[in-house]
Amino acid sequence: MTSEKLMEMAVEAMRHAYSPYSGFKVGAAVLCADGSVYQGCNIENAAFGPSVCAERTAIFKAVYDGHRDFTAIAVCGGKDGEISGFFPPCGVCRQVMREFCEDDFMIYMVGPNGTHEEMTLAQLLPCSFSAKKHMQ
Repeated sequence: MTSEKLMEMAVEAMRHAYSPYSGFKVGAAVLCADGSVYQGCNIENAAFGPSVCAERTAIFKAVYDGHRDFTAIAVCGGKDGEISGFFPPCGVCRQVMREFCEDDFMIYMVGPNGTHEEMTLAQLLPCSFSAKKHMQ
């Protein structure tokens, strides 16, 4: 799986977003170590607190199916489904990634006009604690 294909899958996932309150649609695609990919979108709720991000939707779908080893995620977002910038995962999503992913987990942020930025989880969330390492 190439990073380009993973990013395309995140863009496709964005089309499934349920965002009637903010109009901000987000898509994600997470790559498992075995090569399988799970897509997710944001799902809003009028109370906003119960809303869930695209990244967590994708990861939680994969975990439900028994996956615990992830190598990369692609994320994109924008108002009314138009990619309008680079949107890194929120703090809650970063913590979920820290729960399941190693420092070298790649995060691809899809930007407008075919651009992208990339960084590792260690760059996005510097931390010496890895829940995954403690579970082994």
